[in-house]
Amino acid sequence: MGIYLSTPKTEKFSEDGENGRVRYGLSSMQGWRATMEDAHAAYPDLDTSTSFFGVYDGHGGKVVAKFCAKYLHRQVLKNEAYAAGDIGTSVQKAFFRMDEMMRGQRGWRELAVLGDKINKFTGMIEGLIWSPRSSEGNDQADDWAFEEGPHSDFTGPTSGSTACVAILRNNQLVVANAGDSRCVISRKGQAYNLSRDHKPDLELEKERILKAGGFIHAGRVNGSLNLARAIGDMEFKQNKFLPAEKQIVTACPDINTVELCDDDEFIVLACDGIWDCMSSQQVVDYVHEQLVSESKLSVVCERVLDRCLAPTTAGGEGCDNMTMIIVQFVQLKKPLQSAGSADERPSPTEEAGTGSDSKAGESEPK
Repeated sequence: MGIYLSTPKTEKFSEDGENGRVRYGLSSMQGWRATMEDAHAAYPDLDTSTSFFGVYDGHGGKVVAKFCAKYLHRQVLKNEAYAAGDIGTSVQKAFFRMDEMMRGQRGWRELAVLGDKINKFTGMIEGLIWSPRSSEGNDQADDWAFEEGPHSDFTGPTSGSTACVAILRNNQLVVANAGDSRCVISRKGQAYNLSRDHKPDLELEKERILKAGGFIHAGRVNGSLNLARAIGDMEFKQNKFLPAEKQIVTACPDINTVELCDDDEFIVLACDGIWDCMSSQQVVDYVHEQLVSESKLSVVCERVLDRCLAPTTAGGEGCDNMTMIIVQFVQLKKPLQSAGSADERPSPTEEAGTGSDSKAGESEPK
């Protein structure tokens, strides 16, 4: 779906980085789409012991994806659960917090500044008029002050975004996902999905959608959205009698926590522009092949993007925006072995499961 260009935009934004824990490379490309609605975040040093990576695939516009890329990792840091060492709770609350922050005058203004040029100018002007102070005050517990203004009753954006983030601290990897972007880990060359694609036809999603008063038509929520979970999309979150996690569409992420071991090589975070074209195992195999002769991870990502790009728009697949991040584990402290051998270690997908539409070659939970 969507408007396509006559020729694809193949220019890429690419980046590499590393520290003592991880090496990463990323690349993103607009492709055949008329606009670029993907965004990403890569912070190898979120704090002294933690790395953060995220992909955000926008729909109906770019602003929610850009908002998440700007603010979601900050909210993870600010949550009191994070200071207590509970990364899972802090990232879950950060997902819900995105929806809260995008409401009202302040939310409207921030989205306007991230949006098109006309709205950007209006948002900046309204910021000068209505903002309660000039500084951001990022060191405060929560600086998202309420603002009076002409958009005080703004209920939030009708556009939305997926969010798939990976947070690495020591040997612990926490993956949080809402939508159909995906995180995959390579363990001894075997691909394991660390997230589940949230499609409306999944039984758990369908049950919530119907209970909240929604319906599914042609695989789409209320006949329009082909995702069951997303940040934004406020038109699907208007039932005042239900909590955020029980709305027709929810920002509630699946959280999967994995203890890394020496067999774990890298993770791949990517939007569905990649997964529509290649299975999890195909991507892992391709990355392994490329790493034999190419050490720059962003170049490997670029080659995957080029491989997925369709020659024409006739088929649909390979015509989406594409974003991919590879995170390679540089140093893993060997965990203490229990009575069982390493081969008896449960696969990392046992908690999260895999999407119902897993392609051949992908590993199912054991």
